[in-house]
Amino acid sequence: MIRRRGVILSSLAASMIARPAAASGRVRLRLLETSDLHMFARDFDYYRDRLDETVGLSKVASLIGIARKEAGNSLLFDNGDIIQGNPLGDYVARPHGLPPGAVHPFFRAMNTLRYDAATVGNHEFNYGLPFLERSLRGAAFPFVCANIRRASGASFLPPTLILNRTVHADDGTTHSLRIGVIGFVTPQIMVWDKTHLEGRITTEDIVAAAMRHLPALRARCDIVVALSHSGISAAPPMGGDENASLYLAKVPGIDAIFTGHSHRVFPGPDYADRDGADSERGTLHGIPAVMPGYWGSHLGMIDLVLEQQGRRWGVVDFAVQNRPIYRRDATTVVSLAGSDASIEAAVAPEHEATRAQMARPVGRLTHRLSSYFALTGDDSGVNLINAAQLAYAKQLFAGTGPGALPLLSAAAPFKAGGLAPDYYLDMPAGPVAYRDVADIYPYPNTLAAVRIDGATVREWLERAAGVFRQIDPSASGPQELIDRKVPSYNFDVLSGITWRIDLRQPARYDGAGKVVQPDAHRIVDLEWDGRPIDPDRMFVVITNNYRADGGGGFPGLLPENVVLRAPDTNRDILIRYISERPDTEVTGRPSWGFVPTGGSVTATFDCSPAARALLADRPGIEWIGAGDKGWDRFGLTF
Repeated sequence: MIRRRGVILSSLAASMIARPAAASGRVRLRLLETSDLHMFARDFDYYRDRLDETVGLSKVASLIGIARKEAGNSLLFDNGDIIQGNPLGDYVARPHGLPPGAVHPFFRAMNTLRYDAATVGNHEFNYGLPFLERSLRGAAFPFVCANIRRASGASFLPPTLILNRTVHADDGTTHSLRIGVIGFVTPQIMVWDKTHLEGRITTEDIVAAAMRHLPALRARCDIVVALSHSGISAAPPMGGDENASLYLAKVPGIDAIFTGHSHRVFPGPDYADRDGADSERGTLHGIPAVMPGYWGSHLGMIDLVLEQQGRRWGVVDFAVQNRPIYRRDATTVVSLAGSDASIEAAVAPEHEATRAQMARPVGRLTHRLSSYFALTGDDSGVNLINAAQLAYAKQLFAGTGPGALPLLSAAAPFKAGGLAPDYYLDMPAGPVAYRDVADIYPYPNTLAAVRIDGATVREWLERAAGVFRQIDPSASGPQELIDRKVPSYNFDVLSGITWRIDLRQPARYDGAGKVVQPDAHRIVDLEWDGRPIDPDRMFVVITNNYRADGGGGFPGLLPENVVLRAPDTNRDILIRYISERPDTEVTGRPSWGFVPTGGSVTATFDCSPAARALLADRPGIEWIGAGDKGWDRFGLTF
């Protein structure tokens, strides 16, 4: 269904471009944005080896062509998270790398679209600085970022730039326009990619960097565009904020803000409750702003109307919209954009090589893996990851000090809905290919281990339990089980211990990992080796570099607690584990469950319609009915 609001905004934007202005000499400027493309060059799912109408720069490229034809004056920007995110990105980076002088295939694709400028996202750093720098050399357009520097103090990228463009006014005259561009990335790169960046890069708070660079940039140009690889939070700023675009909008001198990082759509209902954000018109503190989803799901668009004010131009009107590449009619995906052949051709060699690698056989599984109910009980995919991590660590730690301590392993259900009704792991028993392992573990993390005490183990689980909403046993009617603002990859399950979660208690931690309910304790009956865990007993927890370096804001994960940084990726460890076993079993003793609420409470959650086929193995869960946008509704009775 096409929403009425979307039609109104599309019509308004088109009229701003096409309608003659009452005042002569007005300039209409269209600013276009892609963000969080994550290596989805084509409309293709490498895990299932099939076309996917919901993703792809090749699809967005068609919308870019249309948008440019509608407008006499336009510029195209990218807001970061480009070179990592799917198997194509991994193939290019590891183990092949970029030969000297080679152009990264995704930049070959972007170069065909004539981008005007871009900034980097946090995932640009996942493969290390040398690979990033080699990749950036192949871009035919400039990159800016104002809040990162080299450890020497030199700029890693230019903080700002000015694009000099000739534009056409409504009255047919031409003018020179100076468009300032400033870029920002989430400062948390120093946590998430500490291994790659420590001692090499420093970061600065986004707002502080903006206040330092904007006055000089503003003085030299007509309008300023901010490329903010940062989400939109209305919580009070703390400094060094991950989602700082709303705070950025208060810094004087910005005319338009491109946001991203959060994989959401703005303007839109996700931000209806944010003070300072107009989720209908698309403004942050009155400044036009747009966020175009993820993986090429939308093209972001800000149309500005400019008038000459003295010797310079100023914004007198604007319209903001996102154009999607598809829509959903119930469970059916309806394409709204064709695939651009030039983009497909640009990445064709690496695309086919990635498909071949993904088809490479690895081993066999004895049981089906699925993550449909990963947030309601033990998950077979998580159990398999934990088993592989433990097997690897036991060999590595044999005869060492850490090896004398109890070993636990932490993993999360990476694909458990949230993004889309088909964003789940579902793998039948039988042969396993490389693509299947990449589906189980989609991130290029490396294995790490931390030494923590029993009290911190409990807090780790308390932080993970923040994915659930509080349940009121005295309330009538269904209650929501899952807080979809908390990503499933933050629901860590630790093997080697058992526990239960009491949802009558509020969440002890908020989404940023801050204690907000000091008296709340959801984790009960926590045991190791059949006995309550001693808070002072030391454990070694096997995890990944993202978590060990503080990703997700989990307690106790400090540099001094890291006892291992392995050279192998978690995915390669998983491949080795499966390949060494003729038939890999994925069953195991349940680790966790919910405490009965004491009342007849049904907690509801959305899941894929395909989950209905597994209900026989999940007592206490029932199908309620079809939901919205392709989801089905299920209920869990405690």
